[in-house]
Amino acid sequence: MFSLMASFQGLFSSTGTQSPINIPLAISQVSFEHHHQHPLGIEERSPRISWKFEGDVKDWEQSEYEIEVKRSNRSGSFPVTSSTSLYVPWPDAPLDEAEAANIRVRASGQHASTPWSDWVSVETGLSDRTWASIYPITGAEASGDSEPKRPVYLRKNFSIPPDVESARLYITGLGLYEAEINGKRVGGHVLAPGWQSYNYRHVYDTYNVTQMLQSGQNVVGVVLGEGWFSGRLGFGGGQRNIYGTELGLLSVLDVTLKNGTKIRIPSDTTWESEIGPIITSEIYNGEVYDANLEGKIAGWSLPAFNSTSWKATAALSSPKGRLSSPDQAPIRRIQEIKPEKIFISPSGQTLVDFGQNMAGWLQVNVTGPAGTRILFQHAEVLGKDGEVALEPLRDAKALDTVILSGKGPLLWEPKFTYHGFRYVQVTGWPSETPLTSEAITAIVIHTDLQQTGWLETSNQLLNKFHSNVRWSMKSNFVSIPTDCPQRDERLGWSADAYVFGPTANFLYDTAGFWKSWHRDIWSEMSKDGVMQPPHFTPIIPAETNNPTAVWGDVVIGNPWNVYEWFGDNDLLEDHLPQAQNWLDTGLPRNEVGLWKRGIFQYGDWLDPLAPPWDAHAATTHGDLVADAYLIRMTEILTNISKVLKRNDLVTKYQIQHMELRDHFRDAWVVDGALANHTQTANALALAFDLLTNTTERDNAVQNLRSIIAANKHLVGTGFAGTPALGAALHKYDATEDFYQMLLQTSVPSWLYQVIMNGTTTWERWDSMLPDGSINLGGMTSFNHYAFGSVADWMHRVIGGISPAEPGWKKVRFAPIPGGDVTFASTKYLGPYGEVTSTWRIQTDGFFLSIRVPPNTRGEVVLPNTGRVIEVGSGQYSFLDAVVSRREL
Repeated sequence: MFSLMASFQGLFSSTGTQSPINIPLAISQVSFEHHHQHPLGIEERSPRISWKFEGDVKDWEQSEYEIEVKRSNRSGSFPVTSSTSLYVPWPDAPLDEAEAANIRVRASGQHASTPWSDWVSVETGLSDRTWASIYPITGAEASGDSEPKRPVYLRKNFSIPPDVESARLYITGLGLYEAEINGKRVGGHVLAPGWQSYNYRHVYDTYNVTQMLQSGQNVVGVVLGEGWFSGRLGFGGGQRNIYGTELGLLSVLDVTLKNGTKIRIPSDTTWESEIGPIITSEIYNGEVYDANLEGKIAGWSLPAFNSTSWKATAALSSPKGRLSSPDQAPIRRIQEIKPEKIFISPSGQTLVDFGQNMAGWLQVNVTGPAGTRILFQHAEVLGKDGEVALEPLRDAKALDTVILSGKGPLLWEPKFTYHGFRYVQVTGWPSETPLTSEAITAIVIHTDLQQTGWLETSNQLLNKFHSNVRWSMKSNFVSIPTDCPQRDERLGWSADAYVFGPTANFLYDTAGFWKSWHRDIWSEMSKDGVMQPPHFTPIIPAETNNPTAVWGDVVIGNPWNVYEWFGDNDLLEDHLPQAQNWLDTGLPRNEVGLWKRGIFQYGDWLDPLAPPWDAHAATTHGDLVADAYLIRMTEILTNISKVLKRNDLVTKYQIQHMELRDHFRDAWVVDGALANHTQTANALALAFDLLTNTTERDNAVQNLRSIIAANKHLVGTGFAGTPALGAALHKYDATEDFYQMLLQTSVPSWLYQVIMNGTTTWERWDSMLPDGSINLGGMTSFNHYAFGSVADWMHRVIGGISPAEPGWKKVRFAPIPGGDVTFASTKYLGPYGEVTSTWRIQTDGFFLSIRVPPNTRGEVVLPNTGRVIEVGSGQYSFLDAVVSRREL
């Protein structure tokens, strides 16, 4: 059989030119550790400093930098000879407690220097000693242990003289909090302080409230809700009071006058409490709000409010976990979405379609008679019958209830719940207010990460899929990396996060987010003296914590992903104990060091052939998956040890890696082929380089391609196999095979979800069946990011950019066209600055235009000729021309 191939010879052109509009060299962003903007209340007393560059200066590398520091008691300038612009040491004496500093940076190189950057401020938080003198308080209203906790309002009157220099509110909740001062909302955080492993670490937030205070009488007020702290969590009814039985406020308002006088207003029993119109507000079930009760708290956080009927507060024990500054950005209200369509369902229900599946809640502006009860039922999709599909919610009600007072317009949105939804069924809406886009809005919430990655191609279905991947990430990066935002779960599942990690790291700056979550993993790992990562973190105490591959491997694989992306050795060092303890003591092994047989493994979870009610019944043996990942984790730990210069560990894990590969072959290779004739088995063996015998490796490549072709280029992998599939085919020059898979629109495929009107990625390949009915298996979500891990392949192969060295000190540009894709444009705002790659297929060949940020270098691999070109910073264009075509 003959095949038609194109033969390309070494004709290419590299203009090596700068942009027609020459952007001057400058520093575009200065940051401290992994905080962004102007961080308040950080924990680090000597925060490392990083800066990004902008500009098209050619072949520029930094040779020295200067940092200027201004503090209240002194200032100084610190010149350093170094090419490093990431995580440079704090140049001055450590900051004191609650001390602010301003810094700016400039850098110089061979033939150009930057001007000074803008001034950027940083401020430290409170010490453990200070927090030890402050105790939490609770309101007088109590709820039964088996009932939802009614939100409580707390207030404190205080007086201050004029001439306030600065004021900071340090605050957290035993539960969730929302603060006000003198009738105005403090900050933009929502669902604060988020969800941590509260028994080990309890985050507090810091706000600059200087401009909110006034001379004379002031009021600070706080509303508390149960949130994750004492609300219901988990499957099948779940549990309450996991971390505590009472709502609590722990806070201190520190005021500094211009004459240096300090005034401190802590949470104590001089505060007052009351309940208000929020009857319940639960993570899973939603909020009940009775506007008839607004009168008793109208103006509650204003100094003129009469609080004589308010009740006393009571002291609580200090939180179990250490009070800690946040490592990551808070959850915020990010976006507002108006209805795309308001219509009547076949059964006569009023439905609102916002056109986008999301995590968040509603904002409603409504007028109606007193006692009107309006129900808002949230759902991700409509069923085949055209009604909202509630089965995927399982035991979560996802129902908000608003009771009107009849006293005029009500502008309402919930405080302490969130939903995963696209559709809302509205029942009881009053005729006095037309149900239009002016009356109802969807509020999108998620952790406020900095967006860093973009991809656009000539294929609109791929573009829509990429958008869906981003939306699923936004919906599930809500304080922790949740599996889904809608049902009775929303847990930090480990494998989902690990396999999606590289995609997440491209789309957003996730370094601080992962740092925060891995702190909790480390806290939760120990069980009876054996170090085993939880299946999800934070762990619900009654849940089991049995060791499983892939899920447990997050403590090795994800830190390595973070290091490759952000280049921070300190993060890798912090994570090393997790990785070692898992591999050395937590992982049960058989006599040759592979996984112990006969224990539960999730395996290739949600393989497309797994039955609806048994998601782990995959076509690839769970032990094969486990062994493959064990060998890969051993290799990664070897690499981690090399980076950290731990030569003793390098030798140890290198030997283990070589021996385990041999044992894998003995266990899983039969007559030169993998014992499981599946996409996952072959993809894992190839992507993880498990086959040392050339013949066996060639057989695996051929077998994988044959299996894919026989399956009509449809996907045959679950959570564990999917990330390896594209990587294996790309590694062995079968990229076109994967393009054919990626562009399929039949189930199971990525684009099937797009043509089925999905706006996020799904948990199952067939969460919705082709006839529009819902797959009623227990694992059916329409907003799950795990299968979106394929976007990493899209960024590297279609977009063509990836880190050639950790932290993007060197950038690899290696786009490969395929399928019907004739154009792609990619942008990544990396640690050094903006990386771009744009290519298109022209009549005269493959045209590529790139940008390499200052202080980095690029490695360009042209797809037709295979030529490799090394470049410095600047803008470049290349024509990789087709010069002949022949039939072989």
